[in-house]
Amino acid sequence: MSFLHHSSAVAVQSALDLWMSKNTNVSVIDTKKEPCKAVVGVTQTSTQVQFRIHGTSAYIDTNGIELDCTFRITSSDGKALAANESDVAPVNYIMHSMWEQASLSIGNTPITQSSMTYPYRAYLEAVLSYDRPAKVSHMGMRLYSKDTAGHMDSFTGDDNAGLAERRRRTANSKIVKVRGPLHLDFLNQEKYLLPNTDLEIKLSRGKDSFALMSTAQSEKIEILDATLWVPRVTVSPSICLAHAKALEHSPARYPFTRTSIKTVTIPGGLRDKSIPNVFMGPVPNRVTVMFVSNVAYNGSYRHNPFNCHHFDLYNLSLFVDTDQYPAIPLTPDFANEQWTDAYSTLFSETGIHFKDEGNDISYDDYGKGYTIFCFDLTPDKSAHEGHWNLQRQGVVRLEMRFKVQLPAAVNCIIYSEFDNILEIDKNRQVIVDYSV
Repeated sequence: MSFLHHSSAVAVQSALDLWMSKNTNVSVIDTKKEPCKAVVGVTQTSTQVQFRIHGTSAYIDTNGIELDCTFRITSSDGKALAANESDVAPVNYIMHSMWEQASLSIGNTPITQSSMTYPYRAYLEAVLSYDRPAKVSHMGMRLYSKDTAGHMDSFTGDDNAGLAERRRRTANSKIVKVRGPLHLDFLNQEKYLLPNTDLEIKLSRGKDSFALMSTAQSEKIEILDATLWVPRVTVSPSICLAHAKALEHSPARYPFTRTSIKTVTIPGGLRDKSIPNVFMGPVPNRVTVMFVSNVAYNGSYRHNPFNCHHFDLYNLSLFVDTDQYPAIPLTPDFANEQWTDAYSTLFSETGIHFKDEGNDISYDDYGKGYTIFCFDLTPDKSAHEGHWNLQRQGVVRLEMRFKVQLPAAVNCIIYSEFDNILEIDKNRQVIVDYSV
């Protein structure tokens, strides 16, 4: 036997390395999840829930912060619903869909900009980031239950299996507890937050007509309790001392992914639409686009706000200055179920193509309520990876055409991701630059 090539180095199987032991982690002494109650008690009339996480000598694992929320669905006068009195059911991912806005501050510095599109951010990140095993197991704690494609707006009977399951779990004003992470910038990074640094999280309630579907169109959500579970990490004294010395010379740095959601209303009666100046300045790493009816977006008990309809779109492209993405516009033909190129963006533009991974959106589902378009704008198609790319400045616009005139107003929801970095100095002053 001989070497295939003279440049090949000698290798030995790790199974024969019989004198090596595993590395020992000496940096972390203990981790405990502690409850943090809302600053103001949760009441029937509460429109905002606010949490203040005070810094202590322990570090905070922000990636492990979870919201624990208890609620029930009642009649319009706050009374419990009797058996068979109502067909009400929550929309999907109700743990997040019930909140209209969510914001995060570190110290006195806003990190996540509050907007009225939090449910769409949470839904998109859940739909595209998790595969079926997660969605049918631990995501059930957040009351995620996939809507049946083609029956997204069905709220009576069992045609929409996901909605029927959510109705079963919340029927007769049953008290329900949901638990899971929040979809907020900075909470998606893995570095521990320095000790003695305060966090503030605000959640603002949305319309009940957005979060619920029913025939009576009058039911409401009553929040009974809300608690944050915060992992506090006790770190080795030697590490703490080393960090304190390093902070004397330079601030701690936290790379994270910043997200932005913009919504553009397209009036009914149009067939062509150009959305100029979607972004001016830093170009996002990735852009995700979906369309929902304006009625559902504004809240309607009879319409599913997460029904990502295609509206007979047949031409879609994104431009950064004069560069077009993709090089040839997406041209799905939804009437004839020809949407392979558009469907493939859910995989090629999110980094899971050619892998044993997925998102539980089948080819058939795509044209029946799960029509989502993704555009990776990085030079090496690496929006899903951990490294940064050279910062690019430009103007982003969208061009779209529909086969028929839009029957009514439609909302185009544009979700984008940017690289960002946050710095905290020795005095716990927070610096974050959104211009990068």
